[in-house]
Amino acid sequence: MLSVENFRHLVSDEILADIYARARGLYGKHIVHINSTYQGGGVAEILSSLVLLMNDVGIDTGWRILHGNPDFFEITKKFHNALQGGKMNLSDIKKDLYLEANENFARFTHLDHDCVIVHDPQPLPIIRSYKKRQPWVWRCHIDLSDPHAELYDYFKNFLLKYDQVVVSSEKYVKADLPLDQRIMYPAINPFTLKNQELSEKTVLKYIKKLGIPTDKPIITQVSRLDPWKDPEGVVDIYNLVKEQVDCRLVFCYNFATDDPEGLRMYNKVYRKAEKLVQRGDILFVIGNRDILVNSVQRFSSVVIQKSIKEGFCLTVTEALWKSKPVVASNVGGIPVQIEDGQNGFLLDPYDNQGFADRIVHLLKNPDHAAEIGQKARESVRQKYLITRLLSDYLDMLSPLISRHNGHSR
Repeated sequence: MLSVENFRHLVSDEILADIYARARGLYGKHIVHINSTYQGGGVAEILSSLVLLMNDVGIDTGWRILHGNPDFFEITKKFHNALQGGKMNLSDIKKDLYLEANENFARFTHLDHDCVIVHDPQPLPIIRSYKKRQPWVWRCHIDLSDPHAELYDYFKNFLLKYDQVVVSSEKYVKADLPLDQRIMYPAINPFTLKNQELSEKTVLKYIKKLGIPTDKPIITQVSRLDPWKDPEGVVDIYNLVKEQVDCRLVFCYNFATDDPEGLRMYNKVYRKAEKLVQRGDILFVIGNRDILVNSVQRFSSVVIQKSIKEGFCLTVTEALWKSKPVVASNVGGIPVQIEDGQNGFLLDPYDNQGFADRIVHLLKNPDHAAEIGQKARESVRQKYLITRLLSDYLDMLSPLISRHNGHSR
């Protein structure tokens, strides 16, 4: 069972003592997180560790998964894309289906907790189905820098009822939202199967199982097959790299239960890369087990993340933790993690030649790649382990609940 004490010698004793001290003010409190999926995507990964650690330090913390049908998730994926700047038709039927799923879920989900933390747009309107007796927090994990105006205005109907909004970057703070807004960077658990240390023998075992040849260096993008991750652009970059270095490209992807767009995107990218796939130059690998993803990342010579929009991007954090040189887009929360030229490289998301040049340099200069990788791991150890995120949550919850209790008396 994951415990704060597992982190001794990975972070300082002062950090751990501070976590225990912060938690004392929350003894006896009952917290609940609500999101829309228990697997696939960064939110589920964060909660699967964070909830355990919150309980470990003495806070009764639960986790509820919003139930929805395929129509609901089609609509909320459109909402997700529109919040990141995409187009959509916000019809009445979309609104009705969205609200109905949340109202139905509220009827069999009784929330008498001391604080409710709602993650992302899918369960956002659930607040209107309860008589509010406690502070509510909306934790948005996606890029809000340029949201679809009509959808954002619609969401404000629900947001104004919340006590706190938490986002992943200063860029996402909304000046026209008259609520307390806090920046909280996501983080990884280094002890999960996806992030724990693996021997070279174990890595090669799983690489063989996945059918990845070991005769050439590989470039890897680990992500959902999503338009915002620009997998088609990754294929174009690979073609530029291959002109100078003989290597392979691996798409390590997964489908989340709340993302119906993944299969359509897979088919689109496969058609674009079909000849390269048939030659064995491009491989599609389903990352349906964490140890497979871990092995692919560790076996990679370079990890790429060519996102057009990005909330924070934990796949970058994971690769940095594994001492891998990462070449990534300068968007969203990625530049918070990477200092260009120091622990990785940042490029304009549309600069395919720039991406290719950096990747070629790293493949031709493995000593420099290793130096960058060492700095990458240390940056995660200092800033992006889940003990820091736990501390951030404790720091938020104590005054939030105290203020509420003061107003209730």
